[in-house]
Amino acid sequence: MSRIGKKAVAVPSGVTVTLNGADFTAKGPKGELAMTFVPEVLATYENDEVVVAPVSQTKRARSMWGMQRTMVSNMIEGVQSGFSKKLEINGVGFRAQMKGSSLALQLGFSHDVDFPVPEGVKIETPDQTTIIVSGIDKQKVGETAAKIREYRKPEPYKGKGIKYAGEYIFRKEGKKK
Repeated sequence: MSRIGKKAVAVPSGVTVTLNGADFTAKGPKGELAMTFVPEVLATYENDEVVVAPVSQTKRARSMWGMQRTMVSNMIEGVQSGFSKKLEINGVGFRAQMKGSSLALQLGFSHDVDFPVPEGVKIETPDQTTIIVSGIDKQKVGETAAKIREYRKPEPYKGKGIKYAGEYIFRKEGKKK
């Protein structure tokens, strides 16, 4: 039994949910998201709650049960309040700034890295060492933040690179004389 799948997803006021067979749509103040349920899972909407249940007791149905419920929960939270990830840049001369619809990163390479902003994601740079990735789709926000971090992951000796806000970088001791 899935502990996550058993819980019903409450639909707050201001969010409209439409369930048409396997098609699910959530509409709120921030925007609209849609998804299609896998055939192994059945969803019902009643009393301002979305209940997800497996069709059978196969391994795949039980695996999909909790994941589909979490996706519904993330969609409802996204259209209501949205998601954001904050990245911090550490290093001498490392900086970021928005140039039109792309993020220009100076990360110690011989060239600037231009990162095109994907559709449905908003990127802000309040200062040169902070990047805020936000949007209504949790997966797109996380994936975009991970792609930006991938250009220069934080290294363990000096901690230079792009890291998530609040991330702990395991530091190593350098060479001894």
